[in-house]
Amino acid sequence: MSRSYFSNIEHAAHNTTFPLTDVIEQLNFNEQGLIPVIAQDYATKNVLMQAWMNREALEKTLACGRMVYWSRSRQCFWEKGATSGHTQALIDMAFDCDGDVILCQVEQIGAACHTGRPACFYLKVDAALKQVRIEGDASA
Repeated sequence: MSRSYFSNIEHAAHNTTFPLTDVIEQLNFNEQGLIPVIAQDYATKNVLMQAWMNREALEKTLACGRMVYWSRSRQCFWEKGATSGHTQALIDMAFDCDGDVILCQVEQIGAACHTGRPACFYLKVDAALKQVRIEGDASA
């Protein structure tokens, strides 16, 4: 990634456009070739999950309109919902100002979390009580 690339475009005027391939080329993939992706429900704006993409998963997602991630544990592509039916259709994608995180707004069908909960962020922290509370039941 060229840090100067994102610094150079941060003052561009509203509706200025750049070729997608150029911006993807400048994204900050880590040493494993991955970039974090946040999936957000486009209707409710709830954050559903965080996963990883490599460049090819990003290109597959853009080509097919469904979320395709890179599974770090299985070392393979993972199309969300391919086996569970709990799919994510890509509605909107944005890159952050440093080019090191992708935000995808999705249409979520079914649960986003492998536990069967609507979202992966179900461990709710109560700092005042110094405890963590489970929100929602896992599916059987």
